Amino acid sequence: MMFDIAIILINYNSSEHSINCIRSIIEKTSTNIRYQIIITDNCSEKEDYLKLKSFCDEADYHNLELHRNHINSGFGGGNMSGIKFANAKYLALVNNDTLFINDCLSILKNALDQNPNIGIAGAQAFKENGDFMISLDHFASPTREIIGRKFLEIINPKKYPKRKKRYTNPQQVNFIPGSFMFVRAKDFNEVGGFDTNIFLYYEETDLCIRLANKSKFAYLIPEAEFVHFHGASTERSLAIKKELKISLLYIIRKHYGFFGHKIVSLFLIVKYFFSSIIKPKNWSLFFLILSGAPLSKSLKTKQKIVNL
Repeated sequence: MMFDIAIILINYNSSEHSINCIRSIIEKTSTNIRYQIIITDNCSEKEDYLKLKSFCDEADYHNLELHRNHINSGFGGGNMSGIKFANAKYLALVNNDTLFINDCLSILKNALDQNPNIGIAGAQAFKENGDFMISLDHFASPTREIIGRKFLEIINPKKYPKRKKRYTNPQQVNFIPGSFMFVRAKDFNEVGGFDTNIFLYYEETDLCIRLANKSKFAYLIPEAEFVHFHGASTERSLAIKKELKISLLYIIRKHYGFFGHKIVSLFLIVKYFFSSIIKPKNWSLFFLILSGAPLSKSLKTKQKIVNL
């Protein structure tokens, strides 16, 4: 059976969020939409996985699948694992720490059906307390890293729309956050999906750049709304901060070449040298960047295969 939408979720030691997310999808999505829900458990602890498995086994929804990875393959890798089981025209890549406020899937599907230039779309996020959340961003680039987002928005507001503005109509943007991405399966496949060299962070930047290179642009569709419990699966530890820099410099080298990479590296080396004098815990970040922040130092290389 061919579905309209395949919804891809990753669970990593956050089964309660996954369960609530699935319930909100089923509750808010129109019965006119034929969809499947595919969950990749990214090598969670046994207790967390079994809790989610029990829910899926007992759930009154037959198009719900749970597949377990025996190694944590990261964000891109976990999504690619789930997409293997998808059989749909559209892919909805949804963080498990989200709750739908309205019928997001129907709204995003209609937007892409009506506008072939939309390559990937995102919904408007809100915090748990109802506060507005930024739901668009500008591509990671040497210019953004050195002069900052605000300056880009001042000098070229058409190319760099204001991140903190509340939009009411569809807005073309550089990229939409990875917490909720809606894309045609055909377009996703044609650009090769996620780059699984990246373990965490900047996967959506990389994907949106590659789609834009084929004139398939990212749009924020503010009519679609959801709650995002930001960072529920990932603690902001020093290791995660290092992973951010590894992924950033990888993306810069991939899309802006040798000189772009060197400019950003030099900027970060100077930045973290002086910040480390005040905050000694930043020395490890300084030495990581000084070494080139290679993928060999990624958390991806530290994962272990686990059998349930």
